[in-house]
Amino acid sequence: MPHLPRASFRPWGLRPSRGLPGSHALSTQSEPYGTPTSRRNREAKQKRLREKQAALEAGLAGKSKAPAESSKAWTPKEIVLYELPTEPGEKKDVSRPLPAAYSPRYVEAAWYPWWVREGFFKPEYQAPDARGLRAVGPWLRSCRDCYPSCGGEAAVEGAGAEETRAGPGRLPPGGVEVEGGERGRDLWAAASSGGLPGLGPRVLHYGRRLLSGCDGSFRATPQGRVVVPQPAACQLVVRFEVESRSLPGPTELRLPGCPTPVSFGLLVSVAFPVDGEPDAEVVVGTTRPETLPGDVAVAVHPDDARYTHLHGRHLRHPLTGQLLPLVTDSAVQPHVGTGAVKVTPAHSPADAELGARHGLRPLSVIAEDGTMAPACGDWLQGLHRFVAREKILSALRERGLLRGLQSHPMVLPICSRSGDVVEYLLKSQWFVRCREMAARAAQAVESGALELSPSFHQKTWQLWFSRTEDWCVSRQLWWGHRIPAYLLVGEPGKVGHGEDCWVVGRTEAEAREAAAALTGRPGAELTLERDPDVLDTWFSSALFPFSSLGWPQQTPDLTRFYPLSLLETGSDLLLFWVGRMVMLGTQLTGQLPFSKVLLHSMVRDRQGRKMSKSLGNVLDPRDIIRGAELQVLQEKLRDGNLDPTELAIAAAAQRKDFPHGIPECGTDALRFALCSHGALAGDLHLSVSEVLSSRHFCNKVWNALRFIFSALGENFTPQPAEELCPTSPMDAWILSRLARTARECERGFLTRELPLATHALHHFWLHSLCDVYLEAVKPGLSHGPRPPGPPQVLFCCADVGLRLMAPFMPFLAEELWQRLPPGPGGPRAPSISVAPYPSAQSLERWHRPELERRFSRVQEAVQALRALRATYQLTKARPRVLLQSSEPGEQGVFEAFLEPLGTLGRCGAVGLLPAGAAAPSGWAQAPLSDSVQVYMELQGLVDPQAHLPLLAARRHKLQKQLDGLMARTPSEGEAEARRQQRLSSLHLELSKLDQAASHLRQLMAASPSPREP
Repeated sequence: MPHLPRASFRPWGLRPSRGLPGSHALSTQSEPYGTPTSRRNREAKQKRLREKQAALEAGLAGKSKAPAESSKAWTPKEIVLYELPTEPGEKKDVSRPLPAAYSPRYVEAAWYPWWVREGFFKPEYQAPDARGLRAVGPWLRSCRDCYPSCGGEAAVEGAGAEETRAGPGRLPPGGVEVEGGERGRDLWAAASSGGLPGLGPRVLHYGRRLLSGCDGSFRATPQGRVVVPQPAACQLVVRFEVESRSLPGPTELRLPGCPTPVSFGLLVSVAFPVDGEPDAEVVVGTTRPETLPGDVAVAVHPDDARYTHLHGRHLRHPLTGQLLPLVTDSAVQPHVGTGAVKVTPAHSPADAELGARHGLRPLSVIAEDGTMAPACGDWLQGLHRFVAREKILSALRERGLLRGLQSHPMVLPICSRSGDVVEYLLKSQWFVRCREMAARAAQAVESGALELSPSFHQKTWQLWFSRTEDWCVSRQLWWGHRIPAYLLVGEPGKVGHGEDCWVVGRTEAEAREAAAALTGRPGAELTLERDPDVLDTWFSSALFPFSSLGWPQQTPDLTRFYPLSLLETGSDLLLFWVGRMVMLGTQLTGQLPFSKVLLHSMVRDRQGRKMSKSLGNVLDPRDIIRGAELQVLQEKLRDGNLDPTELAIAAAAQRKDFPHGIPECGTDALRFALCSHGALAGDLHLSVSEVLSSRHFCNKVWNALRFIFSALGENFTPQPAEELCPTSPMDAWILSRLARTARECERGFLTRELPLATHALHHFWLHSLCDVYLEAVKPGLSHGPRPPGPPQVLFCCADVGLRLMAPFMPFLAEELWQRLPPGPGGPRAPSISVAPYPSAQSLERWHRPELERRFSRVQEAVQALRALRATYQLTKARPRVLLQSSEPGEQGVFEAFLEPLGTLGRCGAVGLLPAGAAAPSGWAQAPLSDSVQVYMELQGLVDPQAHLPLLAARRHKLQKQLDGLMARTPSEGEAEARRQQRLSSLHLELSKLDQAASHLRQLMAASPSPREP
């Protein structure tokens, strides 16, 4: 268990809590809202409101500068633990009373193993990215898939874990470091058997804690089934992340393995003597003189008049004296430099293409370890490439062929992992022919057989597939599906081609049979060497939709679930992964692997930056779920593979963003926060404070259910939902709001816009149920005989509301739903995860839009009454209230809600003043609209002499702020809009204070002293 001294632990279950009374004192039936904790929460909330109001009055709201995450203070919450003896897979004991406050660890305990054992997730399985919160996909998939599952449909989830790859000498996350070569590969395989150390458990932990819909029934196993490619030559860039660093001119860099700093940003001019003309030469410029030994030609533009007379001639190599052809090629830019370029096909992608056009044979002079190859000669062989650079420059000076050095802005490719300069090397690779597959993929989208959502991705899709070249699938790594190709050692290739002889097979025995058939010799006499490369991760991933279902065997799962209906993934993988799955799916199965593709946004930090370990802004979901002290976060950085400079930057960023660490938010809060963003919109900017806000919402739901359980009592028997009829306007209103929420949730799932559902749920639970309905019915449930209507309505709201919320907050929903009393009918679903999801149609009979419209007028009156109470600082008094409307039909809107209006407005008796009647003397007045006025009794409740100076002081303070804003020079854009909004707010507030002062002066004669409330 992580060390979290900031929060106290309270065991819940087997052992009694220290310093606390017995379990009965913590029951939801005893003082549900009167505990010291709740009082402290109310006091803290009032303090925050006062601070916010003070900030607004100080004009701080108009500042555009965003506050830092560190300004979002959070208070450590008490951690309650579930400690009742429960075997893994056994159902959680929900017979005990709920703890006083929501605690994620208590709520999330024991449920997941029980879900898995009961098979509630079959046949789904899911696994998220193991690198932190970089994509919203896993959580989006989980919530989306719960919808068809709750509706009684079978759903299969096929989502692979992010593949982490490593090459020779790479230090994996478990501290295993091995040497290169075959022995190194074997040691690596043994050390990382079943996955990189710690990676597999981490992925499963993510899946179980965040997705809550994974039982592991489907497992992806390495497959040796490939489309047989053909070997070819290809220029290969180092397959790590490459950063392009711009250099304005001469710059010295310290590079790994090089003993001295290396200068870049210099253009070296070298003379190539013309053969047969002692005084003639062609000068070329290069920024990479270490590649000079690999030059095989010099190229000029065919229309460059400076070199027309040299067409067809040869030049002497400045180092070796060998003859090099001078070739003409239209790709050469005559206006750049001298218009002549050296051609080094083995170490430049552009030169490789140029050399292929002219039949130039590449000469590799730099080895894979960055040292000079034997082809350079003994004087350079084995030297570091940048040490060799200086030796080559010295040799050119001695021979008089160095024509100068000059500043030259350039872009340097840097490996983001090693910090070294990327070197282009020529290697034999395996390719997949893509022209026909690409044409089918483009046609699938054009015909509508494959739907991309959002649709603007279709343009990118069509453009990419119209230009698709053959796909290089070779990777010089250890981790991955090894290419099933075998070299016949000592056997020549095809006559006239000068290639090696290769065979392919799922196993070495199968490859040996193919070799025997090809050569006509017994297989046992042949020597085979398997290609050490592995397949591109995107090739392996492209097989996933059907290989995970048992392909190439025609398994029941493949027959039932393939092709899939929907692929959900990040928009950045549209071409790398989605396109490859479509190509290989149609090629190997004859069908599209899916018919719809949902491309979601990427998760970035609160500033919109990409999450990067070097920036220190990667959010580990486990840290958000369980909480982590700053010390723990810093230790994680130090345990990584950042260099000292990056580590210092990342650590400083963490200290700034999380000075007190990351608070414990829980799984449900993280899921809800992620799904509250539009997955189809721009990138998702996530902050921990936002997730913490979702935890507060969880606590609100928790407290609402505690009150509901108390209101229902022990002998409550719920009515079937289809028989429930509201007995009061308030009951009808909350049921109408519930029906509207179900409609919005259904629309959110069907349109794949989950924020529609999360926003509707948040508004219903927080603003409709808790803030309005519970407050309105609380007095009736607390005093005297309880009316029969509200308890039935409360049960219905809890049951339907929790089932609506279950896809987003599965743990919280299960914990609370299991405690609801059973109905009179047959047994209900064993788990909320398999309970029917409420449909809009089944609740449509409760939907009353006109009633909601009328009650919105009542809520406006409530706000007006609360504003009057705040203006006159009526804390305990319950003044009488009158409403007057000049429209006769409008009084009926309020007449049905007079009692809840008084309760919600914290007032006494509420009545209606006939139209045209004189306003009561000495009562405060507030216009609700052009036709409705609200009057509040002040006589005897307010001391005018004591209150007038307070109003004057507030007015003086606001007037000073107004004068300051008026004196400012008007700005433009959003800042000016905020300024104008603030001016309007101040004018309105001053007007209210002037009106209040007028009322108090009227009261001074009639009410010399206020009566006690």
